[in-house]
Amino acid sequence: MLTLALDASTYIGTVAVLRDDAVIAENAAAMRGEDEERLMPAVVATLADVGFTVADVQRVICGAGPGSFTSLRIAGAIAKGIAFGNDVPLFAVSSLALIVAGCRPAVKAGRYVALLDAMRAERYAALIDVSATGAMRELESLGRVADAEIAAICERLGANAIGPRESFEAAPQARGVASLLQSVIAAGPVSLDKWEPAYGRLAEAQVKWEAAHGRALLVDDA
Repeated sequence: MLTLALDASTYIGTVAVLRDDAVIAENAAAMRGEDEERLMPAVVATLADVGFTVADVQRVICGAGPGSFTSLRIAGAIAKGIAFGNDVPLFAVSSLALIVAGCRPAVKAGRYVALLDAMRAERYAALIDVSATGAMRELESLGRVADAEIAAICERLGANAIGPRESFEAAPQARGVASLLQSVIAAGPVSLDKWEPAYGRLAEAQVKWEAAHGRALLVDDA
């Protein structure tokens, strides 16, 4: 089974190719400050590194956020396009879980609060448990939390903070799918028609539109 995994919850998108449950190639691409879209070329190049093309992909797993609105939309569109074009299933995985999973085996057994920048002095957070056998699961989504509250939250939960700019420095990595594969597959594929990443907050453009019009932005308004 050839699996393509990708995540773009931050301004660096990551790609991994798995044969069964083993990572055989990986890559990264800048998602911001570039003149052209870099993630799809990274997908093509990563597959080519191990002798495959997009047409060979049999399963797609995409980081579902939360995180950067634009980056997540790009990754989601690529994942949907490949899954639809190849007529293969698309699965979603928490980008916060990929912070911890992408560090295996460096992370030890215990509890972790995985964190990503949510701007406005807030971070997206989730409580992740790593068992003595290395099994990993997301215990609870903590939503958006204030930067000033993180230390107290970690103390209350008996967990270590992990993420960009944390004492345990880490970022979401598509290769983390290998550690989460069984639980991701067990959750079942998502609907290509209805699935969207969980952005965590509305895009700034949508916030401004809704403030100007005094109502929620609907699909028919786009």
